[in-house]
Amino acid sequence: MLEHLDKQLFLFLNSANSPFWDSVMHFLSRIIVWIPLYLLILIYLGFRYKKKFLVIVLFIAVAITLSDQISVIFKNSVMRLRPCHDPSLQGLVHLLNGECGGIYGFVSSHAANAFNAALLSLLLIRRTWYSIFILFWASAVSYSRIYLGVHYPGDVLAGIILGVLIGSMIFILYQLTDKYYLQKVRYFKQEKE
Repeated sequence: MLEHLDKQLFLFLNSANSPFWDSVMHFLSRIIVWIPLYLLILIYLGFRYKKKFLVIVLFIAVAITLSDQISVIFKNSVMRLRPCHDPSLQGLVHLLNGECGGIYGFVSSHAANAFNAALLSLLLIRRTWYSIFILFWASAVSYSRIYLGVHYPGDVLAGIILGVLIGSMIFILYQLTDKYYLQKVRYFKQEKE
């Protein structure tokens, strides 16, 4: 039942396309496009957190690795065909340039990675304008995967949930580490006095 609804929602969303949106969604879905945005975020975090920056970068690297690898583990375990590989949808999927990706699509790595980065960074930056922007960015990237015919809405939703969970857990671990580190620094300062 849920799988049938997922397919129907996919067909509805994927069929609403145009040449303009084809180019926009293809642009958003390319990982190389994300690099300048993420570099700006890292530069901002560097200025804001100064001495803690390297620790933050380490936690971000762990979050990215976990998000990316766990999503691949899900794909290879669940083995749900991408819509563009699903024989029951042959001829119904709007694809750009025949680009489909790997055979399996549950969960969307793009959605997991985009929301992981979005949540982790908005918790570190804590500015309303930034939170709105980065959540919009992650949502657009995630939607682009449905638009491009490579993921079902359920794949994307599961990717979002995975990304949010990992981002939340890594942020909590960062806070605990930061608290522990600050306590140690205060202790050593008191010892010296």
